[in-house]
Amino acid sequence: MEKRVAAKPEKKKDEKGVNTLYKIEGEKVLRLRPTCERCGPGYFMAKHQDRYTCGHCGFTRYRQIEK
Repeated sequence: MEKRVAAKPEKKKDEKGVNTLYKIEGEKVLRLRPTCERCGPGYFMAKHQDRYTCGHCGFTRYRQIEK
């Protein structure tokens, strides 16, 4: 008979979606990430350590890191 290897439990992924792009303060809704300058409103830029990038067109904007 073959020995069965126990399966590893699946990791739970962090929930990513619209709730990570906005912050609600009272009556106001604030955008947490900038929108793409080329694509226009509705296309949010991905936040990296030193830059923002658009996944739609590939536009990259570097952030000013304060030391």
